[in-house]
Amino acid sequence: MLAAKDLESIADLLYYAPFRYEDRRNVKAISQLAPGEKAAVLAQISSARISRFRRSSGLFEATLRDGSGANLHARWFHGERYADSLLPGTRVALFGKVELDHSHGDRLMVQPEIEIFSADDEEEESLHTGRIVAVYEAAGKISTRVFRVLISRVLKQTPMPEDCLPKSVLGRLDLPDLASAIHDLHIPSADADLHLLNEFRTRAQFRLIFEEFFWLECGLTLKKAKARVATGIPFAVTEQAREQIKKMLPFKPTAAQRRVMQEIADDMKKPHPMNRLLQGDVGSGKTIVAAQAAVIAIENKRQVAVLAPTEILTSQHHSNFKRWLSPLGYVVAALTGAAGAREKKQIKKLIANGLVHVVVGTHALLQEDVVFSNLGLAIVDEQHRFGVRQRLELFRKGEQPDVLVMTATPIPRTLALTAYGDLDASIIDELPPGRKPIVTKHVQESAVEGVYRFIAQQIRAGRQAYVVYPVVEESETAALKAAESMYEHLSNEVFPELRVGLLHGRMSADEKERLMRGFQSGEIQILVSTTVIEVGVDVANASVMVIEQAERFGLAQIHQLRGRVGRGPHQSYCILVTGKLNDVARERIRTLVESNDGFYIAEMDMRLRGPGEFFGTKQSGIPGLRLADLLRDAEILETARTEAQTLIQGHDTEELRAVVRYIQEHWQRKYGFVQVG
Repeated sequence: MLAAKDLESIADLLYYAPFRYEDRRNVKAISQLAPGEKAAVLAQISSARISRFRRSSGLFEATLRDGSGANLHARWFHGERYADSLLPGTRVALFGKVELDHSHGDRLMVQPEIEIFSADDEEEESLHTGRIVAVYEAAGKISTRVFRVLISRVLKQTPMPEDCLPKSVLGRLDLPDLASAIHDLHIPSADADLHLLNEFRTRAQFRLIFEEFFWLECGLTLKKAKARVATGIPFAVTEQAREQIKKMLPFKPTAAQRRVMQEIADDMKKPHPMNRLLQGDVGSGKTIVAAQAAVIAIENKRQVAVLAPTEILTSQHHSNFKRWLSPLGYVVAALTGAAGAREKKQIKKLIANGLVHVVVGTHALLQEDVVFSNLGLAIVDEQHRFGVRQRLELFRKGEQPDVLVMTATPIPRTLALTAYGDLDASIIDELPPGRKPIVTKHVQESAVEGVYRFIAQQIRAGRQAYVVYPVVEESETAALKAAESMYEHLSNEVFPELRVGLLHGRMSADEKERLMRGFQSGEIQILVSTTVIEVGVDVANASVMVIEQAERFGLAQIHQLRGRVGRGPHQSYCILVTGKLNDVARERIRTLVESNDGFYIAEMDMRLRGPGEFFGTKQSGIPGLRLADLLRDAEILETARTEAQTLIQGHDTEELRAVVRYIQEHWQRKYGFVQVG
């Protein structure tokens, strides 16, 4: 049961933080209890019974005495679970609000918290009452009370872990030593501030949260420093490369694109591998920047690999890179799982012989038999969809190639400092000129007829529209059926005079390609789709995105879908159609209606879903933090980062050696594969 919570050692138990603290200092005799107050009572059960009502579960009632001459009644609804344990003679502690029981004239507690004590164990009683007590998340049948006992025993019987935080850091921040911090985390002092404890801001809690971030940031800073001295490819940015880039550019780059391209070019010139994260909101022009980096690599007689998570995105990248690079005399090929065996064999042979300059592919690129002649640049798009090991597999296909990681999902700063802290970041923070902000509206499903009228009006004006249905992971078939029946409904009943197409994940690559070509050429006016169009579909004439059952999507996903429109000069619209909303869904919809700012939306998404859910912790290599919380503790993270960088860039080689030793010994166990990049 403990292992299910990743509690496998004494140290794990010591770092198992309570999720809140409860004030049980007000312990009173039953005769002293006053109606209206909250108090703790130590007493013995004198009688107990369970009453069953029609259809409902039982009401458990007990009478308690403590030698003060008064009785206390306690009631628990749905209390059958106490029938076998709360027997007459059992010693318990109750915590709750005191009322007056008018039927008996005695004092009463309804639904009080309860802890059962073993006979004559006064030490155990003192652990659970008469103080501020820690409340832990249960692990199976191991209750918060059992955790309190276990951890109390460990604190008494086991030597504390060695305090490895550098003395200079401890002194500068005036932090308590490790043994005191761990003790106070679990057994706060009698005069501790309950509010600070529950805000996780006591000195002990600060120390432990800081330490967790500090080791992580030290590891990432050292990894970055190591990468900077590793031998890589010093690319020359020649006049020929500049001329080729000028010929390729289909439009005048924005100031943000020029700045980011300069950062990438400067990185590529260095004799160390580039490890750069390129962030840019949907439609900001990341791909054209990546294509410029590809030209530099090709002009240095190197190959380029572009890894994308879906076949649709691969097809889109292949089409773009081919359009931009083929006129310059470069060969661009695509390699996906859907390609035929013969075609794959031919492409792999061309790649191995160095006859392909740019290969765009899905996971198929990572197969062992894909061998590059001279890989110099690896571009990974929407990289959070790949596991850390997969990115490493691509990296190993060359001799220390430069790596450019792209994402259109803006990453909140705290997440960027942990999951991507070893990468240098470039941000394209402006959209190409002439792009109008997308107007987002929320419509209840009962008013969907008005949405259809609006789509028809836009199509009469020459535009096109998407209608998207959610694929819920556990029920892709149901979502597919919903999309198919909506396609039938829209094409036969709502828009019989318009050309409607249906796109979903179970179609073959050829079918998807044919359909997308039809939509891009304007032959299809309305595209009904599941979320396969979330990334990589670029149709400038599409001006309406209708998202059905929008309450089922996360914020980042809707923002991605919304980014499929607004890619041309026309005013574009995103219409969120929902059923009944709970509070979280209402907050998500409100955020999208009010803002087009990807970073604000990402921050809200992380706040509503939690950091682990934001990308999927295991996929992105985010370490499992024990006490620290990326949302609550952002300021402590910044402090830890500053301290880590100060120490690593400082001159105290003894302290630095000790830090490196600690990270080598603990890195793999605590942070798993985060060091892979």
